[in-house]
Amino acid sequence: MQIGAILVEPSLALAPMAGVTDKPFRQLCKRLGAGLAVSEMTTSDPRLWQTRKIAGYDPAMLAEAARYNVAHGAQLIDINMGCPAKKVCNAWAGSALLADEPLVARICGAVVAAVEVPVTLKIRTGQAPDQRNALAIARIAEDSGIAALAVHGRTRSQKYEGFAEYDTIAAVKAGVAIPVFANGDIDSPEKARSVLDYTRADALMIGRAAQGRPWIFREIAHYLATGQRLPEPDAAEVREILLGHLEDLYAFYGEAMGVRIARKHLGWYARDRPENAAFRAVANAAESAREQFRLTRDYFTALAEGMAKAA
Repeated sequence: MQIGAILVEPSLALAPMAGVTDKPFRQLCKRLGAGLAVSEMTTSDPRLWQTRKIAGYDPAMLAEAARYNVAHGAQLIDINMGCPAKKVCNAWAGSALLADEPLVARICGAVVAAVEVPVTLKIRTGQAPDQRNALAIARIAEDSGIAALAVHGRTRSQKYEGFAEYDTIAAVKAGVAIPVFANGDIDSPEKARSVLDYTRADALMIGRAAQGRPWIFREIAHYLATGQRLPEPDAAEVREILLGHLEDLYAFYGEAMGVRIARKHLGWYARDRPENAAFRAVANAAESAREQFRLTRDYFTALAEGMAKAA
């Protein structure tokens, strides 16, 4: 898949997720098969650029934020009109913007005109099931010069509840000429294949399914290319992935914050595993980077040894 001069290979993207897709996690997902990794949502208000606050709706501010990020190395600018978080939508940002189509046009036009790099747009299908306007938004985006579009198959009101629907994504793909990412509930290689076949999308965007399973990208890429499933990583490989992630978190955030942020990632790794409760207790007990690293290493080493003996 091509977005401007950027080749996305494989055609799999890590979705932007607040509090999740920081630099260490993006780099990890790229190493494990993601063709594109999108950062957390950042603010368009220059007064807040040194804070962790997010969101924006003013076209001029969004344009200036785009210029700032490109000047600091961004290869692509993504406008996020898909986030359903209450604090974002209450600031008239994220998926709340879908209710104002003229404003969407002004924002897209201003950002595209502000930078030389490709600009993409992430949306939901609309405000509510009876207010789906994704196709209209997609056409506005295309007319404004947006280079690619990601569509999450839920409305703003659905948040992450229920199931994603793909009819709207298929309609968007059929209705525009720019590349389209399908997003929503893609949690296995088989589901990835079925969503691509149904929507005819150019690529897939994966969010929550990558939490604790960053190797899902290589699994999907392999399945799409061969029709065969890769084996799940064993405990020894998971240990090495985890320890590398921990080291990156400590280096990026410093020890105190790195340890705190690591806890949620460690919990996600254990989420669907039989050792879930025991590992959560181990991960949450650590107060220092050294202790957290050691407990994680020792736990997965013991697990790997136990599995080897059982085999």
